[in-house]
Amino acid sequence: MAADPLGWWRRQSLRFRLTSTASAVLALALAASAWSLVGVLGRSLTATIDETAYLRANQVRVDADAGRLPPELSSPDGTMIQVIDARGRITHATVGTDRLVPLLGPAARAAAVRSDGARFLDGRPYGIPGPLRVLAVSADGGRTVIAARSFAEVETSLVTAGHVLVAGTPILIVLLAGASWMIIGRTLRPIAELRRGATEISDTARSRRLPVPEAHDEVHSLATTLNDMLARLEAADARQRALVSDAAHELRSPLASIRLQLEVALGHPEGQIWRETAEGVLEDTLRLSRLAEDLLALARLDERGGSPARREPVDLEDLVRQSVERYGEAPVPVTRDTGGDDACLTVTGDALDLGRVLTNLIDNAVRHASGEVRVGLRGGGTTAVISVTDDGPGIPEADRERVFDRFTRLDSARSRDEGGAGLGLAIVRETVRAHGGAVHLEDAGPGLRAVVRLPLAAGPVPDRLLDRFPD
Repeated sequence: MAADPLGWWRRQSLRFRLTSTASAVLALALAASAWSLVGVLGRSLTATIDETAYLRANQVRVDADAGRLPPELSSPDGTMIQVIDARGRITHATVGTDRLVPLLGPAARAAAVRSDGARFLDGRPYGIPGPLRVLAVSADGGRTVIAARSFAEVETSLVTAGHVLVAGTPILIVLLAGASWMIIGRTLRPIAELRRGATEISDTARSRRLPVPEAHDEVHSLATTLNDMLARLEAADARQRALVSDAAHELRSPLASIRLQLEVALGHPEGQIWRETAEGVLEDTLRLSRLAEDLLALARLDERGGSPARREPVDLEDLVRQSVERYGEAPVPVTRDTGGDDACLTVTGDALDLGRVLTNLIDNAVRHASGEVRVGLRGGGTTAVISVTDDGPGIPEADRERVFDRFTRLDSARSRDEGGAGLGLAIVRETVRAHGGAVHLEDAGPGLRAVVRLPLAAGPVPDRLLDRFPD
């Protein structure tokens, strides 16, 4: 199997890869900049030489046309001048310039005049080391003025600049690479601190949080998000531990009662009424069964993460009717409140879970009602409203939200002997939320009313429900 050519690169640290990439890009940029700098410098110096030569040649041409040329031409700036007549003889020249051989032959002179620009010329045949920049201008009487300047100084300057750039660029790259290494290291330090902080968080240190850097950058946002996640996990863990602790506490009482009854019966069998003992054990067993069912229902709700077990059309009218009919032999009458409309109200969800919601609410209402329990159903726009009302003592307004917490019982009227383990309303709220609804308690004057709001199903009503509710 062929080795991955990028495998070595991917195995390196992020700091190394960022520094290497930045250094490579910087090296390319500096190389391009150095090449451009030498080119621009060369063109600038060449243009300066050409301009100086042209100005000097033009000045000599003006003097020649005016007849003011001296026998010996001066050259304070080092420009070499030759004045050539129509027959190709040198009539005037600067000191040190050849007076016998023109710098440009006849054809070259004519081309230089036409081009109106300077050109390179090898100066060695004329005893001048290095190249020359030569140009020619035309004067009166068929004369030509040739101006030339040495290009050696420019070459020396360009070579020197090139040497400086060749020697200085690697040093600059190394310095900038070192600076990048340190800057990137300081930038990645908060991430390393996050990693060390994460390794220190364990089962015995769940309340610890990851360090948050002062800079409000992406790492700050990451640390804040992770800390929020840890807080949620800690809260979920606390709820789970509290559930286990409360469940163990609730299980201990009926188990202790069963054990006590059985120990007394076995210790004094001759004076024991076994039927009463069996009834007491059965009562505690049923209580254990109800608690196990409630715990299982909560566990399933938590496992589903706030989603119903099934999503199917549920006819609330039929669900309410069946729930009310099951309480025909309740201690107080449970009746359907006919004050609502007769429209077909359908929601999407799990019929069994919604039936459990109604059962829990009606059980609580029957347990605390004085004379009757009323169950209502009505539609409100896009929402179905179910209400369960009793005429009992009610619940103080300050405690109406707290009773939805798990294992919550308020007073002796809602004690362990008369009620359940305090999980009924918790199951109601979790189930209603899983179906996208909300539940709250309100004063019924007298009594208490539990109100459940569920979103109606979108789209057309199924045919089987239309058959059940004809026009």
